[in-house]
Amino acid sequence: TKGRTTFVIAHRLSTIRRANQILVIENGRIAEQGTHDELIAKEGRYYNLFTYQARI
Repeated sequence: TKGRTTFVIAHRLSTIRRANQILVIENGRIAEQGTHDELIAKEGRYYNLFTYQARI
């Protein structure tokens, strides 16, 4: 929704796929951030988690 900030904590990453901004937090720190497409393109932690969940 325009003009509103919403925080969603999700373990199922398909839930947040269309979010404007995704933060990957590890050990209390931001490890990665970006859109779904940006994070998939980086092939980092988010990519690994997302592709793992897509297989199960």
